[in-house]
Amino acid sequence: MSNTIKFQNTLGQNATTELVPNKYYNACAPYGAEQEAVLNDAAFALAQKTITAWPGYAPTPLHDLPALAREAGIASLRYKDESTRFGLGSFKALGGAYAVLRLLTREIAKRKGIAEPDVADILAGTHVDVLSQITVCCATDGNHGRSVAWGARTFGCNCVIFIHATVSEGRKAAIEAYGAEVRRCAGNYDESVRKADETAKTEGWFVVSDTSYPGYTETPKDVMQGYELMAAEAVDELPKPPTHVFIQTGVGGAAAAVAAHLRRRYGVDNAPRIILADPEESACWLESLRAGQPVAITGDLDTLMAGLACGEISLLAWDVLKPLAYAAVSVADSDAVAMMCRLADPLPGDPAIVAGESAVAGLAAFLALAGNSESAREVGLDVQSRVLVFGTEGDSDPEVYQNLVGKSGDAVRARA
Repeated sequence: MSNTIKFQNTLGQNATTELVPNKYYNACAPYGAEQEAVLNDAAFALAQKTITAWPGYAPTPLHDLPALAREAGIASLRYKDESTRFGLGSFKALGGAYAVLRLLTREIAKRKGIAEPDVADILAGTHVDVLSQITVCCATDGNHGRSVAWGARTFGCNCVIFIHATVSEGRKAAIEAYGAEVRRCAGNYDESVRKADETAKTEGWFVVSDTSYPGYTETPKDVMQGYELMAAEAVDELPKPPTHVFIQTGVGGAAAAVAAHLRRRYGVDNAPRIILADPEESACWLESLRAGQPVAITGDLDTLMAGLACGEISLLAWDVLKPLAYAAVSVADSDAVAMMCRLADPLPGDPAIVAGESAVAGLAAFLALAGNSESAREVGLDVQSRVLVFGTEGDSDPEVYQNLVGKSGDAVRARA
């Protein structure tokens, strides 16, 4: 694919969809040293072993949506539903909490001059003398902060979370419920990232961010490595490899984790096309692919898809996705709301699913492209396509969900 395609879709309110190719995409490129330095099998094996041993771990559901697949004219459509992950309501539980644990084990080993302790020792309170002196912090749109706060409470350290001006009170309260101090900042998400970094340097705290930037890469690798478990669970259940994966982007950590895992799992011959779904009001990945280099989006980034309202991509995610992402697709807020409603009130034969605003961009991007003959042809969607999407959150703010869908998440779950 070489040209940008722009068209009106019929998903929400006749919004515009834009498809931007990645000029660096190479279907034959091996998973190289640059990608291995970010995400690799050995680090994933440790993450998988660690997270699957946590109390309450269970694989999240992979829903088959045969009716929606028939409507879209493809062979199959599977939806990985992260709404039940560790009771936190999103896939972020895999990343933030795991990164907190990895940070704590390294710090305990450093301060005590011992080997890294296992999680059982930490949970037993063996190292409370060190943990009580450690504070972790991060910036968040909601879900990542909840995961970091949960991890801090679970493993016994202190936690401060920075949120920006438009994060809802419901999401703020959900973070505070895990015992974290929450500080609201002026400006957008990227400004809250900078505030967290500046404060951590002043106070001697540890940043647990899901985005990387110059001089800060180790912890974001741990976050992304945790996210890989979501991809592994999904493909473990699939009878055949997917031909296409549509996944939403904020800073890009989840998309990079999925793309990395599937390329390593399936190799060059069977790896699916990875297509990024970007909110049109914070389309940092779409603009970065258009420019051929990381591009920052400024302004208030005012999208309903709060968890994706990021103006600057993660540099580590760029290293992974630069050769692996096929294209990026813009998603309007109205498209996201339409998808939330369609999943809550599905076609006969499909399950009812509770999906939050940030969960459905990948699904919206897929249906928009499938509904336009030119774009479908360009990305290779046809009757033999097997599509995988990731529903990355449930009703993480129940009030917002009910206002957008017209019914509560509990009412939808009662139908499932």
